[in-house]
Amino acid sequence: METEGLLAPLIFVVFCLLAGAVMKYILKRSSFPYTVGLFCLGIGIGILDRTNLLGDMPILKTSIDAVGNMNPDLILYIFLPLLIFDAAYELNMHIFKKTLTNASLLAAPGMVIAMFLTGALVMAIAGVIPGFEEWNWSFALMFGALISATDPVAVVALLRELGTSKRFSTLVDAESMLNDGTGIVLFMLFFGVYSASVHAPENPVVEFFVVMIGSVLLGLLLARITIWFIQKVEGDALVQNSVIIMAAYVTFFLAQGTLAISGVIALVAFGLTISYVGKPKLKTGVNRFMDEFWELTAYIANTLIFIIVGIVIALKVDFSWTNLAALFLIYIGVNVVRAVMIAILYPVMKRCGYGLSFRESVILTWGGLRGALGLTLALMVSYTLEIPEDVRSQVLFFTAGIVTLTLTINATSTRWLLNKLGLVKVPSAKVLLDYSIRERVREDTEKYYEKLQKRDALADANWYIVERFLPKAEEEPDRSVRTQDMLADIRLRILDKEKQLTRKMYAEGTISPNTFRRLSVSLDEQYDHDGKMPLSVRKSIFSYYNEPFYRQGLKRIPYLRSWLDRYFHEWVINAYDLGRGFVITQRESQKVLAELVDTGVVVAEKQQSLHILSEELEQNITRMADCLVKLKKESPISYRCALTRKAIRMLLSNERRTVNQLLADGLISEKDAESLLANVDDRYSGLSTFNINRIVESYEQEQQQSATETHANTPA
Repeated sequence: METEGLLAPLIFVVFCLLAGAVMKYILKRSSFPYTVGLFCLGIGIGILDRTNLLGDMPILKTSIDAVGNMNPDLILYIFLPLLIFDAAYELNMHIFKKTLTNASLLAAPGMVIAMFLTGALVMAIAGVIPGFEEWNWSFALMFGALISATDPVAVVALLRELGTSKRFSTLVDAESMLNDGTGIVLFMLFFGVYSASVHAPENPVVEFFVVMIGSVLLGLLLARITIWFIQKVEGDALVQNSVIIMAAYVTFFLAQGTLAISGVIALVAFGLTISYVGKPKLKTGVNRFMDEFWELTAYIANTLIFIIVGIVIALKVDFSWTNLAALFLIYIGVNVVRAVMIAILYPVMKRCGYGLSFRESVILTWGGLRGALGLTLALMVSYTLEIPEDVRSQVLFFTAGIVTLTLTINATSTRWLLNKLGLVKVPSAKVLLDYSIRERVREDTEKYYEKLQKRDALADANWYIVERFLPKAEEEPDRSVRTQDMLADIRLRILDKEKQLTRKMYAEGTISPNTFRRLSVSLDEQYDHDGKMPLSVRKSIFSYYNEPFYRQGLKRIPYLRSWLDRYFHEWVINAYDLGRGFVITQRESQKVLAELVDTGVVVAEKQQSLHILSEELEQNITRMADCLVKLKKESPISYRCALTRKAIRMLLSNERRTVNQLLADGLISEKDAESLLANVDDRYSGLSTFNINRIVESYEQEQQQSATETHANTPA
């Protein structure tokens, strides 16, 4: 029996992962969300255990009972650091900054509005339905605070499955993360009065700002320390990822447990900093490994947490018809309250950042899911004996019910609502281009099929069967697409190509981290306009070539100009690297445009309009060429240093490609390849302005000394 108790957690994890794999396969072709399926599975397992139908499986029953009686803080401390860091790590910083205002409106004033309206709703129900005699405004507002916060775990998991717009999903994602801080502060304001281990804040407004600012600062500080440590250690991918995982948990533990601030917000700041600042400074292999590792980690954590939440609800909640009637009223009321809150903030939100359309506000209302976070707070209430027993059981029942209803009703119908509102509708121009590409593939495959039939070596093949594997012809979509829509879609495809090429150049070491970041920002600015802005509008690129006024003034002094050119040329080197990287992307974009014309993917009547895009790309190349000519003329020493660094970077990149090719051909082992690539990385780390200057100065001194000796040895 002792062995069974020790093995119970491991058996439960193995069982959940196996059940998750089966669930993933079953729901593969279904529109039913995977996480909701896991949640329902968890409820089913809990019901089986509660009704003693697992008597023949004592080990499984022991593990389920252990999960059902799990300390609520354990759910937060085990799973939340992984899930929140992964979500923050994958957030696009450019989009996040533009949605931050709207997310903050929802997370701060929106939460306060929702808390008071929900509290009023509960008190109104208490005055009508019997059994609520012990409820007061303090309990009602406490419940309003914990139930009004959307759960980041549930929301993030759903949006990933639905594949919604990156801008809109970032807004919902950011709100669900940020309102955790507000929700916990508001919850503790009322809960702290009854809990001996928690003290209610004396000034909730001050406490709120302390929590928010303190959480952000802690996350930023620990992220910077982590990045610095990883760079100093220069370990392999496993070591560096281990450090990041450890740092993510330390951030959450310090914030949530020691400093009594928001662990979620600290992790958001930590994850964003690691992603935006740390990614460009980490080795390419580490970034690739991190992406794959955190995707797997998030999948495992989501699988476990949704099953666990379902089990906890099934085991802990006591049912009564009176409470059930009240639950449905509260569920309807909570959705109405969220709609009212968003309606109040809508006039401001539609003017901030990316704005907010009416259709998006409907999804924002309906997609306010509740999950593990609210349930954990409700479990804390249920364990607090100072609160009347009826209130404790009702808070847990209503919270569990709202979690269940939002996950089973709101989450499952969100996909349908998105389609109904046209938020996932594919533009007609994209439909037409995609159809043209598929048709081109089909035609090429049929031609190859005809060639295969003529080969003597395949004469005995059953061509009737082979023919069944040919791609099927599709119905041609409507070709009446506006030219502007067609151009917008092609611009987006060109931007996708630029993004892919930019990542490849950075991975190969062709461009510097600074150039990679600036090119990425330029692409983000273009994506903001959905292909409707000309490709020649690249403010973040060309604004870099506007030298600061103080440098322009110093360069007018002859001696200082030469001194600046020799020792303060980091700006020139970055400007050259940015210019060459940008020109490469534009040249490749021209090839994409030419291929669209040559392959006939773009319909004939629309091909003439493509010269607009060609002119935009040519304008970028010409303008950048002028910038580089000016750079060479005004800073010749720095320009030469930039060329030198470019040559070194290309040399090392070629060596890296050669090693990877040898590995792919099986001529060297993976261990040998790692050693060779580490050697390349070591030399690459010496590619700094300081080192280049030191080498140049040493070379010039040697040349000068050699010239002096030659002159001394020359006969008079």
